[in-house]
Amino acid sequence: MTLWEKEFTPMLLKEVDKPFDSSNYLYELKFDGIRSLIYVSQDTFKIKSRQNIDLTNLFPELKIIQKNIKRKVIFDGEIISLENNLPSFPKLQKRIRLKNKIKVNYYSKEEPVIFIVFDILYENKDLTNISLIKRKEILNKYPDNNYFIKSKYIFNKGKKLYQEIKKINLEGIIAKQINSLYYINERTDNWLKIKNYQENTFYIGGYQINKNTISLLLGEYRDKDFYYVGKATIGMNNSFYKQVIKERISKKNYFCNYNDKAYYFKPKLTCLVNYLERTKNNYLRQAFLKREN
Repeated sequence: MTLWEKEFTPMLLKEVDKPFDSSNYLYELKFDGIRSLIYVSQDTFKIKSRQNIDLTNLFPELKIIQKNIKRKVIFDGEIISLENNLPSFPKLQKRIRLKNKIKVNYYSKEEPVIFIVFDILYENKDLTNISLIKRKEILNKYPDNNYFIKSKYIFNKGKKLYQEIKKINLEGIIAKQINSLYYINERTDNWLKIKNYQENTFYIGGYQINKNTISLLLGEYRDKDFYYVGKATIGMNNSFYKQVIKERISKKNYFCNYNDKAYYFKPKLTCLVNYLERTKNNYLRQAFLKREN
């Protein structure tokens, strides 16, 4: 069975805390979108998410990628939606949730997505067993258009690229070993992601118990009202865990905008939290505890 016929998940990245410079790596922007594999031939066009969910009908505008491609090709990349010339995951989420075909077609014309392609895994034969830099050379034969854009990359200057993306608040950068092969169904340290997290202190107004963890309910005061902004999950072996569950449970829920079942207490404990961004509703995306205050 060839790679074209297999069902597989794309190669995933490990995360590191800090950017670095190395002549063994190339560096790319990390785009805030949907990781996708696109299968293209003269008579085939199929989009699959990294969880193998078929997304083809959600993004009909991307079918233009099929034009002039005569071989069987598998591209790896990220589907993104732009707002003010920057990737917007909340805007992309609206597209994902569309079920009505008429609406899908409308938004595909009025607010089209873009496929940022950073790898090619198949071109009438399996390319995963050759180096990344050689795959990039093969990918370079395919021209960009309004819907298909090849990811740009630089050598050596990971720290500089990271500082540049912080200025415009992009999601982060990716470092890839130049000679790395492509390992399907695996997460390896040949590819590394360095995210551009924001940092802030929040109050804790309660918690919810999960199987082996608890979710801290994070909040902040605005004009004397206490607003829920999101959750940060910690394990039972976290040093902060015992401190949280010792808090005296209150019958009062201090949040003005959250009322799910939880153990609430007076918000006086604070913690330092990293998060990717705030949504339009002021909720934190990908929040996690950095340390207790």
